[in-house]
Order: sequence, then structure tokens, then C-alpha cells
Amino acid sequence: MQPTSRIQDTNSSACVIAHNLDIGYQGEIIVPQVNFELTCGESLALVGINGSGKTTLLKTIVGLLPPIKGEIRVLGNPPGKNPHQLAYLSQFHDSGFILPLRVKDVVQMGRFTEKGLFGRMTPMDEDIITTSLQRMGIEDLRDTPLRLLSGGQQQRVYMAQVLARQADLIVLDEPTSSLDASGRELFSRIMDEERNRGAMLVVATHDIQLAAECNQAMLLAHEVVAVGPGKEILTPEALLKTFGIVLLYQGEDKGIGIIEREHGHN
Repeated sequence: MQPTSRIQDTNSSACVIAHNLDIGYQGEIIVPQVNFELTCGESLALVGINGSGKTTLLKTIVGLLPPIKGEIRVLGNPPGKNPHQLAYLSQFHDSGFILPLRVKDVVQMGRFTEKGLFGRMTPMDEDIITTSLQRMGIEDLRDTPLRLLSGGQQQRVYMAQVLARQADLIVLDEPTSSLDASGRELFSRIMDEERNRGAMLVVATHDIQLAAECNQAMLLAHEVVAVGPGKEILTPEALLKTFGIVLLYQGEDKGIGIIEREHGHN
């Protein structure tokens, strides 16, 4: 007889549930004992230094890495069983340099899970693509080769591709790293809009202000330092344990961030 799932036994309304989850690569645990629940319409920020386990957890959530131990369910299924309901944006992109793609071509890829690689775009698909370009403020660049754009503009293109998926779960790795202040403000607004339509967002970030805007935050340092409402757990003590020496400042945009850190590893 198969052991009964601890997750299935719960009456939780959460759409993503992790229970006693150990994550890592090829049997080597990077972060042990990850536990969280995420309800539809909520956001979770993963915060930590490079190598702390943020990307490992993202890849586990989307099904690119198997759990080493424990359980995780995404929209009622094991990770990777809901490709039509998922949008994943990794930290590095090279499609626009391998192929001579225009901005519109890249955003159109967001419809492939619905249409297939060679599926014909309908007027509704075209409307979704145009709306996604408009929401990211790049409709005027739709016929521009991706390789001619700045890093921040390219990031907006890939975010438009994510929006075109109209996914229930959006998983993003450092989505604001190439964005200027106006781009980060736009991203925050888009994140609110996606939550309002019922989508979940999981975001790996170094941006403490962005993490504070999320419903939940998880601080990672090869262990779960803290998890809970962002504005409650992003304390100097928790950030000190996560980053080492941490100085918080209030910049021109009245946000908080990390301006100095020293940790025991790179």
C-alpha cells in the first residue's frame, strides 16, 4: 500500500503546498525542511544571497528538479503536471541571440502552451499579445529585433511573454535585476494586477522592497531562516542571519534595501 500523502490529508485551501521538503541537486541537499502554503491570488518572495537555494526552490516548484525528500503539490498535482497553468521566467535568456527574433516573436511564444509550436494564432491570441506588450510599455518595439534592445527593455519583453501565458502560477527568477526605477515600479503594478485576477506569484529577488510588497517572504541561507508576511519577517535580525552584515537605508523612493553585506561564503 502506498503511504498516505500528508498534503492530501489536509483541508487547506492553498494552491501550492510544500511539506518537509528537502531540495537540492543529485541527492545533495541545498535547503532542508521547506514548509509553506500559497493561496491563489497570493505572492511569495524568496530572498537570499546567490547560492542560498532560491533558484533551486524555483526549479523544484516548476518541476525541473525532483524533491530529494518531502512533498510538494502545485494546483493539486506534483510539480510539472500543470504546464498549461504555469509560466516560468529564468534569470538568463538567450533565444533572441540564437535566433533573429523580433519582440513580437518572443512574446508570441507565451501562447505556445495553448496553440502548440506550429499552431495558428487566432485574433484572440493576437489581442492577448498586443495587450501584454501594452501592459509592459513596449508596444512600439513590437517589430524591433530583440538583440537591439537594452537589458531592461529585453526584461520587459520576457515579462510580456509571461503575461501572454495567462498562467495561474507565475514563477520568476530575479525579474527586476535589469530594470530601472520606472521599470521596477511597473513590475510592482503588474504583480498587483496578476494577483487581483487570482494568479499566484513566486519571485526570487534581492529587492527587499519588492519582498515587503509580497503576501509572504522566505529568507534563505541554505536553510529557511524565516517565512511569513514580508513586512513582519524582514527584520534587521533576520536579514543579518540571511546576508551577514546588513545596513538598511531609505532611498529617494522611500524604499529599503541592502547596501553592504559580508557573509561566510560567496
